[in-house]
Amino acid sequence: MTEAVLLVGGKGTRLQPLTLNTPKPMVPAAGVPFLAHQLARARAAGVEHIVLATSYLAEVFEPYFGDGSAYGLRLTYVTEDQPLGTGGAIRGAAEALTTRPDEPVLVFNGDILTGLDIPALLRRHERAQADVTLHLTRVADPRAYGLVPTAPDGRVLAFTEKPRHPDEIVTDQINAGCYVFRREVIDTIPAGRPVSVERETFPGLLDGGALLHGLVDASYWLDLGRPASFIQASADLVRGIVRSPAVPGEPGEHLVLPGAHVEPGARLAGGTVVGAGARVGAGAEITGSVVLDGARIEAGARIRASMIGNAARVGPRTVLDGAVIGDHAEIGADNELREGARVWCGTAIPDAAIRFGAA
Repeated sequence: MTEAVLLVGGKGTRLQPLTLNTPKPMVPAAGVPFLAHQLARARAAGVEHIVLATSYLAEVFEPYFGDGSAYGLRLTYVTEDQPLGTGGAIRGAAEALTTRPDEPVLVFNGDILTGLDIPALLRRHERAQADVTLHLTRVADPRAYGLVPTAPDGRVLAFTEKPRHPDEIVTDQINAGCYVFRREVIDTIPAGRPVSVERETFPGLLDGGALLHGLVDASYWLDLGRPASFIQASADLVRGIVRSPAVPGEPGEHLVLPGAHVEPGARLAGGTVVGAGARVGAGAEITGSVVLDGARIEAGARIRASMIGNAARVGPRTVLDGAVIGDHAEIGADNELREGARVWCGTAIPDAAIRFGAA
């Protein structure tokens, strides 16, 4: 049986206000909580048991996902009283695993969307007889990530976490947030204290002579740490650029959930999602955006690459471009919010009160 640990304990601070009352993995992407896509993809890859390592707002996960049977999985929930970092979370969650010491355990970060071939990663791990195998991807600007140079045979040579000096940028290969551990290696992570798997565990294993292997993969990969990337991920899932069995519908330019109402003359494009009970007025144009449950988009509004919170309202002719509107916020008519503007939950903005950027 293939088992996995899924790290879903982070606070998602960079995604606020979306995460003030909702943990990041539960924020909807393509019509369902983002975590649903990760569970569905893991099951499709043959995973049967997943331990969810929770912390922030941990109480919301189990009521939604239950025992996992709806996804063909067995789910176990392990909650940290205080955050213990990525390594500490893996170590704590491993207590719920049944894998033998020499068998592989998958570990997924809860904020990564990827088209990775998970069985191929497991096969690479077995062929290399590695202690840990890491999914690596290449990015144009690696400065914000952990760099992982490898030898021609895939052996990991070093770790540089978020380089501060140009001389430290020795590769464009980065840690992509999915790992295969030999089960007994997890038991070497110290228990009961904060541990960073990126800064402490992996470098320590390498220094101690362990075999760490990297699989460089060119499939779709996106870090969902910021609102713009989360919105993009939702749109890419809707359009089928990256596939997930959890998307409730066929790939297309928009996804309208049951109970939503879109007036004639409104235009939805670019992977837009309109949530249950939401309303879109006549002449509104929404491109590549997420409109959550119960929100109202009034006539003539123009929205691009934005997220509209639950039960929020966007007034007539208002323009949103790259904005995030919190739950129950009220944006009056003829406003313009651009360039990463955020409106906090419950905020009320009068008509024509805000203008960010050029028209």
